Amino acid sequence: MQTNMGSSSLRIQYLPTALDPIRIHKIQVRYATTITCGLRKPLRARRRSDGVLSTEAIQAVQSLKLAARNPSKLDQVFESKLTRLLKDDLLDAFSELQRQQHLDLALKVFEFMRKEAWYEPDQSLYGDLMLMFGKKKLIITVENLFCELIKEGLKPNTRVYTELIGAYLKVEMIERAMEAYKLMKASGCVPDELTLTIMIRNFESAGEEELASIIKNDCVEYLDSPKKFLKEVARKYFYAIDMNHAITLHNPFAIKSFFSEEIETEPGLKLRKASHM
Repeated sequence: MQTNMGSSSLRIQYLPTALDPIRIHKIQVRYATTITCGLRKPLRARRRSDGVLSTEAIQAVQSLKLAARNPSKLDQVFESKLTRLLKDDLLDAFSELQRQQHLDLALKVFEFMRKEAWYEPDQSLYGDLMLMFGKKKLIITVENLFCELIKEGLKPNTRVYTELIGAYLKVEMIERAMEAYKLMKASGCVPDELTLTIMIRNFESAGEEELASIIKNDCVEYLDSPKKFLKEVARKYFYAIDMNHAITLHNPFAIKSFFSEEIETEPGLKLRKASHM
């Protein structure tokens, strides 16, 4: 997998049709339609209950970091250290490398784990990596992870789609983010509050009020209390936070104008569309 993003104007030339909705649909059609959805969580709690890594896991992490710049030494570490680790220790080392922001090493360990006899495709492992690489704006790697997940027989869940969308928004690829959102809905996967929040706030920040309004209207379909949710979004996200996707928002003193224009939705319910702040 490539780990260099290239320029900010990058498009998907390096992954021809990788995210084409028709192609993805054909890949997914043989998988179960049940979707497991949930809010993004921090890196998987792979540590033992006491939160302390084993000596073997610590030594493996240290050895990998020391050998990182020497391919031959790095291969030796994998052969001498990682092959001896138990499953839990290997997962601990994987999580620790992510925590320390050694993402290239974490990715190599992940590729190593996929060859182990005990390995089973896990959406959470992919989601963790997509989150970390997305924050670093390494969009090529995020897309590759998304495609590899599908090749392994998994159907992307809400968390995975949200990480893909968030990565696109991080590099201001608005159209790609919207395409991924449409693909998410077409696959039968339901957006959650995190998905909707990230999209609303980033679209507003980018001045894409029309797209933000589309997402707000979708809240009626996907949330039990859409009006309450939108008020919370306006109240809580007036500064750079957006759940690990930092963005620059509008003047917080203009939040009162968030609900300025009514949107007709289902009978008996009216939402208001945000005006330009």
